[in-house]
Amino acid sequence: MLASRQSGSMIYDTIILGAGAAGMMCAGRLRGRVLVADHAQAPGEKIRISGGGRCNFTNLGTTPAQFLSENRHFAKSALARYTARDFLALVERHRIAWHEKTLGQLFCDGKATQIVAMLRAEMAGADLWLNTRVVSVAPGFRVELEREGRRVTVQARHLVVATGGLSIPKMGATGFAYDLARQFGHRIVAARPGLVPLTFPEGRFADLAGVALPSRVSVGKTGFDEALLFTHRGLSGPAVLQASSYWAEGAEIAVNLLPGQDAAAWLLAEKRGSARKQLATVLAQRLPARLAERLAADLPPAPMADRSDAVLRDLARGLSDWRLKPAGTEGWRTAEVTCGGVDTRGLDSRTMMSAHQPGLYFIGECVDVTGWLGGYNFQWAWASAVAAAEGIAARV
Repeated sequence: MLASRQSGSMIYDTIILGAGAAGMMCAGRLRGRVLVADHAQAPGEKIRISGGGRCNFTNLGTTPAQFLSENRHFAKSALARYTARDFLALVERHRIAWHEKTLGQLFCDGKATQIVAMLRAEMAGADLWLNTRVVSVAPGFRVELEREGRRVTVQARHLVVATGGLSIPKMGATGFAYDLARQFGHRIVAARPGLVPLTFPEGRFADLAGVALPSRVSVGKTGFDEALLFTHRGLSGPAVLQASSYWAEGAEIAVNLLPGQDAAAWLLAEKRGSARKQLATVLAQRLPARLAERLAADLPPAPMADRSDAVLRDLARGLSDWRLKPAGTEGWRTAEVTCGGVDTRGLDSRTMMSAHQPGLYFIGECVDVTGWLGGYNFQWAWASAVAAAEGIAARV
């Protein structure tokens, strides 16, 4: 695409900052002269590494209920107008084979790079500048870029910010979107790591590292029934990652090691039917052996027959409602997403356009909308990008 020149600037209809999921999706839905600029060496790097290299590109069960935000209603419009089925239709149109795992999660049969290639094909009419750093953004959306060792000024009627949040800094994540939003009068909801392992005092679970089991992990009234994994640093696994997005420093989490089971009834029945067995042996019937031994070691050794009903009921409560207070999280290094971001009260929910600056849009992870684990954050990227593209088209 050839951009026109005016007053020493290259003129585009739309400039998109960020060549990730949201930025490329938006570019693919736009017409006219479009520039996508990114500091990375390749587009869609978070797509490439997602889902174990197969990309969990959406979730068929997507509803606004799977998203966190200070305004829980904000995501409704975009998600309703561009659904998981809509994105799946795009995937199938590009003949990408896919499969459904648990809980509506859709993955590529092949490599995640197929999704990147699809998005690149969709935005074939746009200019893509990689290894490009944003130096400044001036009024009138005059953007000074540094590319190939020289400064270039570009200008457009519309500017879309799709530079993501702070998660995975080794891939170049920065707070650029927040700085730019503040420049145009936007409030930022404090950013914190989301979908991240929780840490505990040194060595708390070191002897259990590698042990995994189905569980329910809750923060307040919000709980997740998925796998829990003990690590050298603390707790991980899908249930913990999900709960971490709701966790705040100093708060407790509740762990149910036997979700959907009546632990008290089971232990009391074992006392009657397996009177000579040791507690660790009984617990190992439903829990991993190392965990069973660890839990039994907290009580004096004795066969089941010698344990009082009261002690077994207390143990059952501990198994079903184990209260733990994490010391923190593993932070941005391992966080899959950013919670917080550009305050949605300053954005139009139908178009993602700034209420402070017409023609300015914020999409994807940089916005204060964060999804659960399982393809929801990609669906927000697709939906918010389409909303912005439709908003831009309506202004042309």
